[in-house]
Amino acid sequence: MMKVAVCPGSFDPITYGHLDIIKRGAKVFDQLHVVVLNNSSKNPLFSVEERIELIKKVTSDIPNVKVDSFQGLLVDYAKSVKASAIIRGLRAVSDFEYEMQITSMNRVLDDAIETFFVMTNNQYSFLSSSIVKEVAKYNGNVSELVPASVESALKEKFASKE
Repeated sequence: MMKVAVCPGSFDPITYGHLDIIKRGAKVFDQLHVVVLNNSSKNPLFSVEERIELIKKVTSDIPNVKVDSFQGLLVDYAKSVKASAIIRGLRAVSDFEYEMQITSMNRVLDDAIETFFVMTNNQYSFLSSSIVKEVAKYNGNVSELVPASVESALKEKFASKE
């Protein structure tokens, strides 16, 4: 039986921290669905379609990764792709409390789907999409934080806002 997992996030934009979690998850599971959350309460820089394209570009060398988006309950999406697991990255203890609440709710909704927490590589423990956007907005160097294609997309996005 194939082991399928879901790795959800807003990925606005995808960073090396996200890629670290994705690559490690892809080593453990036969198929990993990287799923862009379409969260109406957030005001993203990139559209869902743009985020999907960026993720596809930077994960094209990982054959067992599929990229998708969803609105609604994560457990419903997980069931639709026959996933038995959700992978969530943790940067610091502060992430744990929020993630634990989400995991507990998901377990109430479907206790057959397990959540695995993966600690990010120490070099990315400070990294967030919000920080990347803030630095890029003011023409700061983000080349060590995101892949080149994402850096280019950020520059293009902020140039068009001027």
